[in-house]
Amino acid sequence: MPFQGKEFTQGMKQLVVNLKQFNDIEKRQKKLKSDWTIEQTAKGLGIGQATVRRIMAEYNKNKQNVQDSSPKTRGKPEYAIPRNLRRIVRQYIRSQNLKGQHVSLDLVSECLVDINPDYNFSTTTLWRTLSRWGFTYGTGKRRSALKERDYVIRARRQYLRQKRLNRKSDGSIVRPEVYLDETFINRNHSNQFTWYFDEDGPDVNKPAGKGQRLIIVNAITLDGWVNNAQLVFEAKRKTGDYHGQMDWGNFSRWFTEQLLPNIPKHSIIIMDNASYHNTTEENTFPKSSTRKEHLREWLDDKGIPWGSDLLKSELYALCKPFEPKPDYKIDKIAKAAGHSILRTPQYHPELQPIESCWGIVKNYMAKHCDFTLETFRNNLPFAFNQVTSKTCKKLIAKTTTEENKYWEEDGKIDENQEVDVN
Repeated sequence: MPFQGKEFTQGMKQLVVNLKQFNDIEKRQKKLKSDWTIEQTAKGLGIGQATVRRIMAEYNKNKQNVQDSSPKTRGKPEYAIPRNLRRIVRQYIRSQNLKGQHVSLDLVSECLVDINPDYNFSTTTLWRTLSRWGFTYGTGKRRSALKERDYVIRARRQYLRQKRLNRKSDGSIVRPEVYLDETFINRNHSNQFTWYFDEDGPDVNKPAGKGQRLIIVNAITLDGWVNNAQLVFEAKRKTGDYHGQMDWGNFSRWFTEQLLPNIPKHSIIIMDNASYHNTTEENTFPKSSTRKEHLREWLDDKGIPWGSDLLKSELYALCKPFEPKPDYKIDKIAKAAGHSILRTPQYHPELQPIESCWGIVKNYMAKHCDFTLETFRNNLPFAFNQVTSKTCKKLIAKTTTEENKYWEEDGKIDENQEVDVN
């Protein structure tokens, strides 16, 4: 069947490569002209010679690997630079800042390439990614260098201060700590690397799509998974960020009915800043679109003087300093049950030990995948059993070490920057 006018899948590209290589053998045996194999391959498949040349060029460029060119799925686009490199980049930049060394995009790029030659990203892509991850190119009195933005450092410091207040002198905790998080697993989640015959290709027995997606919510303590807190449900969509498929209703119901009844009294519940974690109560604070007379009324109620000649934008600027802190619904629910909420700083998955638990669960699922929904669901309990109380103690201890490292290094980096300014 001719492929002309069709979107080329990975398998179709592999067929082009295989036929071209077969024709190459005949060309060498019969000593035919150099373009003969291109012509015969294009003729046999009903495609253009330019298409054959393009696919072979791509094949050779990628070290004899056929790359998948399936159209991107809808939803939040994937980052050009994998998010799991964020921790490596942060550690490198912080180590250089700690030593007082200059850090540039070129140096960060060299660091990534040294780790893996495939991590050779363009300067523009790297700059945009670092900016999105909370880094900036700071200008000091003596030098300029890449560093974390002030709001990232402040958020981390405030978080660590609260964690340290919950530590006794011997390192044990005062109040129980509960780490909660959400993740997803697709039915066809499997190991990427396997042995295979070159002529068959790596994806002969693999389904083309990702399959059904299950969203999972759970929590851990030093004793392991919280009893009866596991929530698993099938996502409505197979693509996009799973955060977009969770909402306040699902989360608050799980939090109230499955988490709170099963955690120790007076716990500190630690979670990230997902939007449904931060749903706020309605308040009467004015918005920038509020009518001028209502802004004046609000200022009068608070006893704040204002002038009749003030513009609407000026009246709103008078209100802004008195804006109350966000009143999160989940915090109220937790407080009513005798618990408190602590949110991890942005861009710091390494401060959430449950993230590593998800990695253990997913690795088990990938290793035992046979691409059927029945096996997929049956494997989940065994995957969760890979995370024991011993596992959680080890991961939480590792996280505490990271916290202490951040606390010490932030102080030293701050001192170095102070010296630069003076």
